[in-house]
Amino acid sequence: MTRLSGITPSGRVQLGNYLGAIRHWAKGSGDDLYFVSDLHAMTTAYNPARLRSLTTEQLAVLIAAGIPADSVFVQSDLTRELGALTWLLECTCTYGEAGRMIQFKEKAGAKSGKGRTGARLSLLTYPVLMAADILLQGATEVPVGADQVQHVELARALARRFNATYGEVFPIPRAVLPPVAARVRDLSDPSRKMSKSTRDSVGVIFVLDEPDLIRRKIRRAVTDGATETISAEPGNPARAGVTNLVEILAACTASDPDGAVAGIGSYRQLKETVAEAVIETLRPVREGATTLLADPAELGRVRKTGAGRAAERGEHRLSAALRLAGAGQ
Repeated sequence: MTRLSGITPSGRVQLGNYLGAIRHWAKGSGDDLYFVSDLHAMTTAYNPARLRSLTTEQLAVLIAAGIPADSVFVQSDLTRELGALTWLLECTCTYGEAGRMIQFKEKAGAKSGKGRTGARLSLLTYPVLMAADILLQGATEVPVGADQVQHVELARALARRFNATYGEVFPIPRAVLPPVAARVRDLSDPSRKMSKSTRDSVGVIFVLDEPDLIRRKIRRAVTDGATETISAEPGNPARAGVTNLVEILAACTASDPDGAVAGIGSYRQLKETVAEAVIETLRPVREGATTLLADPAELGRVRKTGAGRAAERGEHRLSAALRLAGAGQ
């Protein structure tokens, strides 16, 4: 069984990414694979220099988090392989299948009929690229959120159709919903998730933030005027800020919310406790990633090695697919 997970460099890696996914990836099996999906970040307007910088940062964070270097690669380092396989799969996919993808409809404005002419074609076709990501590596399980299940189903359909039409090449992947992870909300607006792509970063803790900056952000976190015992109350919007802080503390200390706040008697004490827990949780990752980023030659070596292994893993599938489809020798 091979699991494949990706993270898109649409912004700097933040606390929610780490607590919800990356730290669990570091505990995965030796057959699990992880990649920085920088090509997926190109489906809307972007800055090339920033994309390159974010991709490098994300790679460093994944390695520093403890994910084996030979299990990590950058998507764009496989452009030759992915480009060829994506074309084969586009020739297998119908327009109707691509057009039914919910994310395309939402992002392109297809539901309202507005904005469709300005949408990039890549918004329509990127689920096929995602299918190529999965099928090239022979992944059998793809942990995704509910919003991505439809894309994995497309990969399943294309794999089955290709195998039935040309010959057996690809394992049939399936989407798996990861275990419920820490629910990290924006510190300044707990009605929304903490996001690496938000324009206002005042409520977002980034993995590479310095300790003093983390303390300042948490001290400014929204709470409420209640005087009750400090506790998590999921589903109560009036206490969303406090609930967020309590759940962050519980996730960082590997405890239940009630146990995490035992003995804490004020919001000030809660914020100071949360700040120290977050700082200590992120410290080894921040220090490791900073060291890697300060040594471009070493990080480049790690990246090149990961790309080579990823290409090698998919070489026989791509060659077989090209040959069976009539495009290879």
